[in-house]
Amino acid sequence: MSEVMDGSIEKWFRNQSKIRIGREYINETFVARTTALVVVDMQNYFMKTGFLAACPSAIKIVPEINKLANSLRAKGGKVVWIQTTAAPDATKGWSVYKKFYSEENWERRNIELSESHEGYQIWPELILEKQDIYVKKTRFSAFIEGSSDINQQLRLHDIDNVLISGVATNVCCEATARDAMMLNYNTTMISDALAAMTPESHESSLRAIYGLFTDVQTVAEVIEKLI
Repeated sequence: MSEVMDGSIEKWFRNQSKIRIGREYINETFVARTTALVVVDMQNYFMKTGFLAACPSAIKIVPEINKLANSLRAKGGKVVWIQTTAAPDATKGWSVYKKFYSEENWERRNIELSESHEGYQIWPELILEKQDIYVKKTRFSAFIEGSSDINQQLRLHDIDNVLISGVATNVCCEATARDAMMLNYNTTMISDALAAMTPESHESSLRAIYGLFTDVQTVAEVIEKLI
């Protein structure tokens, strides 16, 4: 089983959609000018071997993210790059998170995610454009209060539809997707533009939130539906 969904899982989503709403897709079109691709944590820290939270399988989704970003920009949509930061006050009010690390690894995390460190930087093969939106976040979800200003940024650009990509599917991407939907964004997880530590984590995350919090579609499916 690959890091992205195989055909049998794709069929499962389409069948579930037919049962729930009588058609194959929850979202049959995406109006590009009100749509944003939110790329979560595609940073060296979360991708490059040797860093504390490296998920090397995320390298495989880089071409798919670039493809969707280019298509969306061409039709007037927005691309948002989310970067987790370990700035000095980043975990203020979230002290419980430190309990999940040894003292050594907590210090290492904060060094590798400091904004002057290589770990903080976006993966170099991703195509960034000047007109894109760049957002720093401090918690798993970009949308939870106090984590970032993404909600304000998207409202300024009249965004209604959010496409979630990045790493890890079952951690920051899922948390961001859930909170986006609860803030009334029409939210879609892009299955082949997401990665997790294991295929099982990836697929179980998508199954858990599909039809309750988000739609799930592939890059090709979304591009075909952009209007």
